[in-house]
Amino acid sequence: MSRLYTAKDLETMLSNGESLASLPSDAKFTPMGRDILRRESVDLKNLGGGKPKSIASGGKLPRIHEPILPNYEYSWKSGSDPKSAQELQRFFYSKEIQELKERICHIGRRIWEKGYVDGNGGNITIRVGDNLVLCTPTLISKGFMTPDDLCLVDLEGNQVAGTRPRTSEVNTHLGIMRRVPEAKSCVHAHPVYATAFAVSGVTPPSCLIPEPEVFLGEIGLASYETPGTPEMSDKVGEMAAKHQSILMQNHGVICWGKDVEDAYWKMENTDAFCQTVVVSRSLGGVKQYGPDKLVDLIKIRKTLGMPDHRMDELKECELCDAGEFTVSSAPQATDCGCGETPAACGCETEDNATSPDVPEELVQKITDIIMQKLRG
Repeated sequence: MSRLYTAKDLETMLSNGESLASLPSDAKFTPMGRDILRRESVDLKNLGGGKPKSIASGGKLPRIHEPILPNYEYSWKSGSDPKSAQELQRFFYSKEIQELKERICHIGRRIWEKGYVDGNGGNITIRVGDNLVLCTPTLISKGFMTPDDLCLVDLEGNQVAGTRPRTSEVNTHLGIMRRVPEAKSCVHAHPVYATAFAVSGVTPPSCLIPEPEVFLGEIGLASYETPGTPEMSDKVGEMAAKHQSILMQNHGVICWGKDVEDAYWKMENTDAFCQTVVVSRSLGGVKQYGPDKLVDLIKIRKTLGMPDHRMDELKECELCDAGEFTVSSAPQATDCGCGETPAACGCETEDNATSPDVPEELVQKITDIIMQKLRG
């Protein structure tokens, strides 16, 4: 009669230096016992002989899973866009497209919960064909959408499916997608800190935090145009070739990625970075690391398959340029060299020579001397 082996039985064998492969061929095992056999790479078909390596016998613990990054990028065969109303109907309500609609709704909920949008603000898109793009509708809270609310448009912005009208701002997304084939998804929102930079018309400086350099690259700034207009679409679309995160002046932020999760992450990265810079300035200023360190980060970014124009177009000494953003700390009082602080010493320096705190009687005395000489 075959014996049933438990996990404890097998662990005891291993601790005694016994080979699990020597177990009888008709042995039976509990579920946890089978887990140990898989861990030790023991083939049930070959029981009764052999001695595979195990931890107890000095071998390396085998891998039971092959780690693979999930891939949410939607791909299609070029030229396969639906051509008839019936094909379009099947495509729009297919299982694959339904999953993408649900993902858009999920991202919409996340940007709403993060406070990146209010009212009906923000919009989300995923490219699903040579000439087809899923998009959010107009006048809807991004936190409470359902898959049935979503629309399908062509790359010119013409709506071809969906019971609710599409957002007019989809044109900005399409401007990006027409120019950058890698842009499979865009997320636009109004996160407070990043939008504050956009309203101020400045971008956060580089060479401050490694993660934004790797996952965002250089943040762009598009000058103001009326939302939803061709001018806005053209301006942002042109910038998208060099920037995956773009501040739209006096408006908000738009980010693109290979899928909707990627685009959303870049939105989170952008706002968190801007918030950190604002807080750092309130503590006295921000300190940059050197351009040689940024070169290393740009190389990492490129190995991850993300575009970055900086090393191709800028000299190393230009990589950490802060532009219009003030990087230095608050100005410090000048030391005159007498060993005391300027506030404590009586030396005349460039700082205190014109100080409004000079005693009034001294000013009067100097004035009297000057007047006497003039009268003399």
